[in-house]
Amino acid sequence: MKIRLTFIFLLIATYAFGQDAEIFKPNPHRRELKAVKITGNIKVDGVLDEPEWALTPGASDFIQIEPYQGKPSQFVTVVKVLYNQKYLYFGIICKDPKGKKAIMATDFARDFDNLRHDLVNLSFDTFNDQRNAIVFATNAYGVERDLLSFDDLYYDIDWDGIWSVRTIRSDSGWVAEMAIPWKTLRYPQTKDTAQSWGFNVYRNRRFTNEISAFSPFPRIFSATHMNYAGLLTNLQPPPNATNITVDPYLLASDDHYTNFGNTEPPHTQALKYGGDLKWTITPNAVLDLTANTDFAQADVDQEVNNTTRFNVFFPEKRQFFLENASLFGVQVTLNGDEAGGSMHYQPFNSRTIGLDTSGNPIPIVGGGRFVYRSANVNYGAMAIRQQGYNGGPATNFFVGRFSQNFGSQDRIGGLVTLKEQPGAANIESTVDGFFRMGESNSINAIVTQSTTTNTGQKGFGGIVQYFNNTNSHEIWWTESVFTKNFDPQMGFISRTDVIATTPGANYFYRGNLLPFKSFLLAYSPGTLPELYYTASTGKFSEADLPVFPVWFNFKDGGSFGYGFESVWQHLTATFSPLNVNIAPGDYKYFNQQIYFQTDPSKMLNAQVTYSTGTYFNGRLISGDYKVQFAPVPYVSFQGEFNRNHFQGVGIDNTYTAINLYILQARFALNPRLQLTGIYQKNEVNNSDSYNLRLAWEFSPLSYVYFIYNRGVNSQLITAPLIAQTEDHLIFKVSYLQQF
Repeated sequence: MKIRLTFIFLLIATYAFGQDAEIFKPNPHRRELKAVKITGNIKVDGVLDEPEWALTPGASDFIQIEPYQGKPSQFVTVVKVLYNQKYLYFGIICKDPKGKKAIMATDFARDFDNLRHDLVNLSFDTFNDQRNAIVFATNAYGVERDLLSFDDLYYDIDWDGIWSVRTIRSDSGWVAEMAIPWKTLRYPQTKDTAQSWGFNVYRNRRFTNEISAFSPFPRIFSATHMNYAGLLTNLQPPPNATNITVDPYLLASDDHYTNFGNTEPPHTQALKYGGDLKWTITPNAVLDLTANTDFAQADVDQEVNNTTRFNVFFPEKRQFFLENASLFGVQVTLNGDEAGGSMHYQPFNSRTIGLDTSGNPIPIVGGGRFVYRSANVNYGAMAIRQQGYNGGPATNFFVGRFSQNFGSQDRIGGLVTLKEQPGAANIESTVDGFFRMGESNSINAIVTQSTTTNTGQKGFGGIVQYFNNTNSHEIWWTESVFTKNFDPQMGFISRTDVIATTPGANYFYRGNLLPFKSFLLAYSPGTLPELYYTASTGKFSEADLPVFPVWFNFKDGGSFGYGFESVWQHLTATFSPLNVNIAPGDYKYFNQQIYFQTDPSKMLNAQVTYSTGTYFNGRLISGDYKVQFAPVPYVSFQGEFNRNHFQGVGIDNTYTAINLYILQARFALNPRLQLTGIYQKNEVNNSDSYNLRLAWEFSPLSYVYFIYNRGVNSQLITAPLIAQTEDHLIFKVSYLQQF
């Protein structure tokens, strides 16, 4: 079976290697937009009524990326650029014959989901390396979204820069006015009187899902594929000067614990202070220091009920660790996690620092991070000291990273992690590489070794992946091996003692779709087979063969899919998904799946994932149902209901239904003053949790927070059932200053 699959996928990949006709090459004559220097200041209010805006005609004539690549945009977008000694100003006019009625937005969350909103997105390649970009985006209500991009492959999505934007909406469309301080942008110091930067702008007119750009690029890429960017010319930025940002905070908390016995005092109050410092030493080098680090305002994790044999990966949400995460976050993931199947491996996972295995915070004493990035070389190091907690010792963490860029987008690098406690250390050494063969084909690889000093235990891991991506298809083949003793204590691995083969293919047909052309964008069938063996014995462990013969992507952003999956399992030990015990043995089962999503930009939108079929020795019916109601962008409600219904499963032929409920709400007076809340109830551990957060951004990246957290857990206490409860009331203020 494996040999036949290998032959088929290699045949397809060989054919696809030459099928790049739809991926046009970058235009050697790059489109230019001239910035105009002014002496006065611009009031950022979205009106564009200052006389200086009349000094530049701006640029228009955007080209479609979606849905009809290469055709002129059906909607006029005009971009104007001014600058003085302190700011780079942008005026972006988004014309629309439907006016305000066509504007789509579902919430006011910073770093909003770009698929749900009208937006304009600015990408800057300030060093002209055609690899990296700094990005600023806004929706029609002035909500900010910013990120750092590296090779259009790795992204620091949660990077937050200092800048400002205001917008207005009218019967002729909407206008965005931005002011970006020169200090927020990093750029080279040259002897030239004027600089030109790589630059692109794209607009999403969400009502019809038309994406258009100042400088066009193939639709399989994003606007941060900077070798397709145009040029922003006539820039005379001020000389680089001292650039230090300090962000101190003060926090007061009131905590109550009920039925925790001697593990927690019934009532505590605390006053805490600390902060961060960022020193941009040069345009390429940045030093970050943190003391008494606090993450009280970070978003809580959303619970997941897992019925697979793979560990669940939870993303990082704490700001200090999010910045420059792409440099340290080495992984093989080119198309979401599906390109590696259920396998997910990261040599460094920052959630191993300052959090226990349940996601509860552990105090951080302090630490630092140094990062150097350039067109050719990137390197960095981070050291953190974690305080002793609940009887455990203090822990030191270190991660070091080096990567060398070569070619157009090739890279080879190494990473080392060290976790040190008294009498014990865990070391992980990793070498990785990314090699692009043309615009469509690439190979990504990781080789790693772990060593635990107090036990002498060593383990090995490695992943190699081929990926082919065009406008009409994507094909990948991933091979992974991780030995039984592999122990990345500062990383994440979804499964050890495994040899995995995980190919896949998706096809995107956009030909004659009549009579459905008015609403159907593409027909996209696919398959994602997975084959697993036990590394220590070489014996078969698991095989999954999912096929989605029906998958439609709609022009409004919705989708519908139907698939079926055959699964073979060989259990050598008891497996207990959601507390249902399944005996060792061989199993074969089959299920069917339906996926449906409505237009995610609508006031009322929904997403449904449903599967039914056999499961080990019984049956399992699983459903995940999500709905969002946003009557106006200032107010948003989201609900999720997840249900796993076991029927005659396991050693005890268990019949049970495990439900998970998640409710979220957001109320915004404007993008800078918002109240958010989340409630989660999980029947697998009889837990309830509440989180409420009032956030006021009174100055760019300076905040006042009022936070209330409540947790109720009944799982750990036997009859008579007594619930443990904890209540936390937190006030926090932070004040960022840039010097």
